Amino acid sequence: MSWDGFVEELRSVVVALMDITSLPILVYFAVINLSYLVLIVLASIDFRAQHRRREAVVETFGGALTPGVSLLVPAHNEEMSIVTSVQALLSLRYPRHEVVVVDDGSTDATFERLRTAFDLVSIPREIPQDVPVRARILEVSVPRDGRTRLLVVRKENSGRSEAINVALNAAIEPLVAMVDADSILEPDALLRVTQPFADDPIRMVAAGGAIRPVNGSRVMSGRIARVQMPKPWLARVQVVEYLRAFLLGRTGWSRFGALILISGAFGLFRRDVVVEAGGLDPDSIGEDFELVLRIHRKLRDEHRDYRVGFVPEPVLWTEVPETFSVLRSQRRRWHRGLWETLWAYRGMVLRPRYGKVGMIALPYYWLFELCAPLLEFFGIIIVPLALLLGVVNLPYAVLFLALAYGLAILVTLSAMAAEEWSFHRQERWRDLWLTLAASVMENIGFRQLTVWWRLEGWWSSLRRKKHVWGVMTRTGFDEAPE
Repeated sequence: MSWDGFVEELRSVVVALMDITSLPILVYFAVINLSYLVLIVLASIDFRAQHRRREAVVETFGGALTPGVSLLVPAHNEEMSIVTSVQALLSLRYPRHEVVVVDDGSTDATFERLRTAFDLVSIPREIPQDVPVRARILEVSVPRDGRTRLLVVRKENSGRSEAINVALNAAIEPLVAMVDADSILEPDALLRVTQPFADDPIRMVAAGGAIRPVNGSRVMSGRIARVQMPKPWLARVQVVEYLRAFLLGRTGWSRFGALILISGAFGLFRRDVVVEAGGLDPDSIGEDFELVLRIHRKLRDEHRDYRVGFVPEPVLWTEVPETFSVLRSQRRRWHRGLWETLWAYRGMVLRPRYGKVGMIALPYYWLFELCAPLLEFFGIIIVPLALLLGVVNLPYAVLFLALAYGLAILVTLSAMAAEEWSFHRQERWRDLWLTLAASVMENIGFRQLTVWWRLEGWWSSLRRKKHVWGVMTRTGFDEAPE
């Protein structure tokens, strides 16, 4: 076939595809971005409602009746930040909490640094099996002083989920919070995130908290001394992404009463409910998503009245990837976990017995979270190709870009405005301008890469390829001088 013949054949194929998909593609991008705007409006309403009473909460809450909290901290090769993180967790402003660190077979100096920093001694404590755990416990240690509420458990390496299950078994408080070892909680975080449990102790079973990247910010003695934008643009774009998806999106779903995802980096649960549900599934990649959906299904099947919420203020600061290889591994894992969890709980979709979760949230996640990279990839390929071949006119291509990327930038800017209006996190005008620039840069290269990486994760799952957890390279916290 000649080159001209090939071009004509290609043009006819593209024409047929555009006839079928041109309008649905435009509608899809319009709906997905408008749905984000709706979530941002709901989140803004929730922000203002909480803003009016947040200081009163911190001043009045925290007495003798405050529910105790066990902080569950899985750790694997976290020597760069583990001591700073544990010190910050132990010094949280809260009347009764313990820190349970589970060293998941680290091969670096994670345990040695903990042992030196807290003068740990081994004790003959038996860890119960409220939730079955396959890995063998190697050692249980506590600080020699007998006062510091820290428990360190060493076990054979078997993954993050089993590490959290071990910590859950060892926990003694009625509420448990899952916290990543490379993270820092703000001093009042527990006071704020436990407030919904104090307001509604019978129905409240789980609450998520806001997560923000710590990269670039100055840390002093395990506290955020100054909020700053990170230097690498890859991390700056993730600051914007976390703001839109993790803070505004989940606050909106919580306000709507259909929150189905609480990040494993920071979530607070009633211990008895998690134990009843069987703890985290060690064979699930999306273990945090899977646990929340399992709780929804179990409590709905049992006709129990319950609530799952999100509190935007108890900020947890965590490191985000600063290299493309680590970010690729993370995004592949996230999307594979999304697919496998949605598929496992497909029986809840459009089932009235599961309320808003089954009728609205899960269909939304199927259509706008799972399928988004597939449709966006199609649009990225077909629209420029159609424009090159003269199949579509320039106004259509401009309209596509406006809906796919221009409206996405507007959504991000709206999220930034809502967050800054409510919490005023940025301390410097320069960081605000960098955030604005990152919201534009996100759509130039970064977004297209994440589309491809998410498709890779989906494809590897469909092929039943064994998942290999990537290594998150830690740089440690930027410690300011005392």
